[in-house]
Amino acid sequence: MNVQRMSGPAGAGMAVAVCAALAVGLYGCSSAQSPRPGRPATTEPSPALPAGVSPFTGLPSRPGTPVLAVKIDNVPPARPHTGLGAADLVYVERVEAGQSRILAVFSSRQPPTVGPVRSARESDLELLRQFGRPALAYSGSQAALRPLIDAAPLFPLTPGDAPGAYFRGGDRPAPHNLYLRPDRALAAAPAADKARDIGFRFGAAPAGGRDVNQHTVRFPAARFTFTWSDSARRWQVAMDGTPTRTTDGGRVGAATVVVQNVEIRPSKFRDRSGSVSPYTRTVGSGTALVLRDGKAYEARWSRTAPETGTTFTTPAGEPLAFAAGQVWVLLTAAR
Repeated sequence: MNVQRMSGPAGAGMAVAVCAALAVGLYGCSSAQSPRPGRPATTEPSPALPAGVSPFTGLPSRPGTPVLAVKIDNVPPARPHTGLGAADLVYVERVEAGQSRILAVFSSRQPPTVGPVRSARESDLELLRQFGRPALAYSGSQAALRPLIDAAPLFPLTPGDAPGAYFRGGDRPAPHNLYLRPDRALAAAPAADKARDIGFRFGAAPAGGRDVNQHTVRFPAARFTFTWSDSARRWQVAMDGTPTRTTDGGRVGAATVVVQNVEIRPSKFRDRSGSVSPYTRTVGSGTALVLRDGKAYEARWSRTAPETGTTFTTPAGEPLAFAAGQVWVLLTAAR
């Protein structure tokens, strides 16, 4: 498969330029040159970001960019991924047999190719409501789930809906070789909603937190480890003990990692082998752990309705600002 090489995470120069463009101190911009871990915030995070700054990453973005969500396979035979480094947001969800699957959200940047693409789940419909009416690219779904997808406020894009947007790669066997061309996918959904505020805030690191060099999140049959890199100013990702790399962009790293504790319960759907599909509920409230700048912060999350965004606060109720850059959100079972 031929894929074009994507550039790495936005550099410090770009982030510094954004901060300079903003009114002095208003937005507390954080970036690859974030304040030293533990440095108290000197400004409150903004209630909204200005035009030209992504509400998903806090970094420069073309205004009015549409939202494309892509379901990405994440079992070992599906790795390495393609295009994942260009995502604004990376959600990790539990699926059947305790495995994980990725829902990657693109808006600021559009890679030439994304994949491998796999099937959607019922939980995706609730999670995506906060984005308005985005485009959702996926390989298909159970027949019983398709009516719910069709009724949801999104633009479903399967290979049948947008055949010119998909192709099979020759690098690995099916079903782990279905790839998406995002530009063609969005051409099939020209009315997809643009990026909007989903509750995230970006700014200087809050006071407190504890020093953390590494943090592991375990699913029943998957493991994610995030290791802080002072030189890259990123949490470098490893899956099941192997450093995560993409075919087009090298090592994967997140500026902010959110471990969001949610309700996960059985749904009424099953996969082909008879395993029950879990349902991940993302409306409500609960606890979270936020990793940024080499520190871990205890947090609370709240989402009052499907169409509203998700806010993250400190235990004292103050907005908890993320570091600017790619955000990973791991949806884990509350205990």
